[in-house]
Amino acid sequence: MTAIAIDDEPVALSVIQAHAAKVPFMELKGVFTNAFEAMDFLRREKVDLLFLDIKMPDISGLDFLSSLHEPPMTIFTTAYSEHAVQSFELDAIDYLLKPFSLARFLKACNKAHSLMQLKQERLQNPVQADYIFIKSGYEQLKIQLHDVLYIESAGNYVNFVLPDKKLLSRLSMQEAMALVPASRFTRVHRSYIVANEKVDRIDRSCVYIRQAVIPIGAAYGEAVSRIAGEE
Repeated sequence: MTAIAIDDEPVALSVIQAHAAKVPFMELKGVFTNAFEAMDFLRREKVDLLFLDIKMPDISGLDFLSSLHEPPMTIFTTAYSEHAVQSFELDAIDYLLKPFSLARFLKACNKAHSLMQLKQERLQNPVQADYIFIKSGYEQLKIQLHDVLYIESAGNYVNFVLPDKKLLSRLSMQEAMALVPASRFTRVHRSYIVANEKVDRIDRSCVYIRQAVIPIGAAYGEAVSRIAGEE
């Protein structure tokens, strides 16, 4: 699993480098104190994971992540807790509060690694079942895929929206997308995944499912076109 780290504080980057050296499945390909230099790097090379500070002088980590067309999995590393909800709305894998221990760093890395493996497994072995199980509270709930209208982000949770109810589960959008078959579900926005067969109408800016009006993100136009069989 390849990664880079961005933080305007060299000491913070040194901590990440020291911790990353102890993670056997990680290759830290670069560290950056300048976010725009990191942006140039990401235009040239793809990485699996991004460690990203939030409060930086030239651009915030939140704005930086929002600007990326196809962002890698992201773990925020920050001294401030007040941006946690916003970070998960941007599909962050985890949110590390400085100073963080090696154990906490490893937990976040393992989460990212497991998600990457799940994505690869789904590509090699597409989901064939007509149902999934999700954890909701203390229960494992069975959901019939044909009942799902769409999936929406809710902070560091997602809602599986069914015709008569919503089921809340502590998942990121990336984790939710890895659970469902890519042949039947399409991500149309950072905050929305739709069931292709439930889509009633599509225009330039929105997808319509029953009474729901779901925005189309700028980076997802090509994926939305495939719902209607347009390439």
